[in-house]
Amino acid sequence: MPEQKTLQLVQSYTRVRLALGFLGLALPVILLIGGLTSSEGSCVRTGSLEPTISDFYHTAYRDIFVGALCAMGVFLVSYRGYPREAGEWISDNGLSTIAGLAGFGLAFFPNDGGICRETQSIFQQLVGPGAARNLHYAFALIFFLSLAGFCFFKFSKTGRTWRGRIYIACGYGILLALLLTAIAVFFKTREGSWLGSLVVDYSLIFYFEALGVWAFALSWIVKSRADQSIVRRILPPHRRPRD
Repeated sequence: MPEQKTLQLVQSYTRVRLALGFLGLALPVILLIGGLTSSEGSCVRTGSLEPTISDFYHTAYRDIFVGALCAMGVFLVSYRGYPREAGEWISDNGLSTIAGLAGFGLAFFPNDGGICRETQSIFQQLVGPGAARNLHYAFALIFFLSLAGFCFFKFSKTGRTWRGRIYIACGYGILLALLLTAIAVFFKTREGSWLGSLVVDYSLIFYFEALGVWAFALSWIVKSRADQSIVRRILPPHRRPRD
């Protein structure tokens, strides 16, 4: 039955979107709490909160960091979405696959590899610490731009009211996070700069990155609820899904 297939399709997408959204919401929070309460330092910095989310790869929270990114990668690569419509330059599946592969790259090619020589991963050994770091930054850019693309070009076309404004706001939030992160990294690399010290001492890059992660997470959660609303309007009352 067409209605039953529609319902099953939407419910499947809803679960994936919710899982991605909750993972995105939870990851920075877990790392934030862990970093502030942990008594251990890392090979990146001795202290409480790491300067960036990626720096948690070099701490006791590596499993959480890598596990969350791999889970996001799996969800994104397996996400089919809706077929490409006329005029669209890429399908939902194509864009999510790019984002998912970039998520795997973020997890497996860590940053600051030259600092933690005693804990080099197999990928750092394969391409070298410097190349792994550069790949990490490239994958991060691809990951966030792909997710911003969902907000601007995929989700917003089905959200004509307040939801559409949320998608656009989340897209701009991701781009803002990328811009602020780039500016912070620029000052961080300037030795002796008081702005660089400010960036490191207050972990500003961590919070800028968290802003981008939370923005994409919010957009996927809102989208999951939007499709449920569409089903309620299409299906008869006795067939509509509950909240």
